[in-house]
Amino acid sequence: MADADVIPIGSGGRPGRGSARRTTPSAAARSLAGKNYKKPEPDPQPEPDDVIDGPAAEQPAVDELPDFAGFEQLVRDMFGEAGERKVAEWLAFLRRRLTGQYEVDEFGYDPELTDQVLLSGLRPLAEKWFRVEVRGIENIPDTGSALIVANHSGTMPLDGLITQLVVADHTNRPLRTLAADLVFRTPFVGELARKGGATLASNDDAERLLREGNLVGVWPEGFKGLGKPFSERYKLQRFGRGGFVSAAMRTGVPIVPCSIVGAEEIYPLVGNIASLARLLGVPYIPVTPFFPLLGPLGLIPLPSKWLIEFGEPIRTDEFPEGAADDPMLVFNVTDQVRETIQQTLYALLMQRRSVFF
Repeated sequence: MADADVIPIGSGGRPGRGSARRTTPSAAARSLAGKNYKKPEPDPQPEPDDVIDGPAAEQPAVDELPDFAGFEQLVRDMFGEAGERKVAEWLAFLRRRLTGQYEVDEFGYDPELTDQVLLSGLRPLAEKWFRVEVRGIENIPDTGSALIVANHSGTMPLDGLITQLVVADHTNRPLRTLAADLVFRTPFVGELARKGGATLASNDDAERLLREGNLVGVWPEGFKGLGKPFSERYKLQRFGRGGFVSAAMRTGVPIVPCSIVGAEEIYPLVGNIASLARLLGVPYIPVTPFFPLLGPLGLIPLPSKWLIEFGEPIRTDEFPEGAADDPMLVFNVTDQVRETIQQTLYALLMQRRSVFF
């Protein structure tokens, strides 16, 4: 038997490493081709200008490069001309949150989180959904302390959050709010309220905040105002024992009455599941025309038209020392604040064209 040519398998005779392409025919293939066999011409060498430094597999094609121009245009379309700056601010905010480079005061207030997340999320609701109209913002002092006292309504405390947003946007000052202890006993809600600037509605905490030069907001009706039936809308409930007035007197800060029209209609309260409320330890379980009938969809507030008016400040620094301990004087000032808010509510209702416009 004639000697057979050895045909190498793969590249360099190593099994499993073949390139599936032969550049030089074997001796057996040449003998079969005979005289018609022609030696293949070598592949042309690339011109000097076509040579790419480095391995060819590492050179991306031009068409495969990321389209950053398209991303930039998308950012501009979504956020406007200042889109790039806003995105940069958000990235910086996320970096500070991840690295812990932010401040929280002794009450748990996180101003950066409040401005960047909480109030930013409320702003479209106030501007587009409720179309809030603000009056008398000049009655809030530019510097120093003041106690803002407002009516409370709407089943859910959205009026407090919207008031906080309005004060921050129009005065560039944070509004520290006083909330009931139930808020801080509720999981997740309590922690979020602390970070948003709320603290327990007690005289001690209120006086500390006022002495430090803060704007403080209080809703003396409490759950009595929030949970009153729709048939009693815009009729103020009792303002408690006047603890907010005594706190203002002890610190000598002005009281700014605040009247809010529109919150009564966002969740018209037509009933209360009292037995379930007692079982859960909450003041009431609301029944509205849409909740619980529509489930989570019933939690969407109705788009009522809001009017918020800040009245002329009531001074407390003119009272004699020890006036805060006089129950009759405290009651008279409390009644004065309540009556001012009530009369302003009636006036605003007359000026509003309709519930939704």
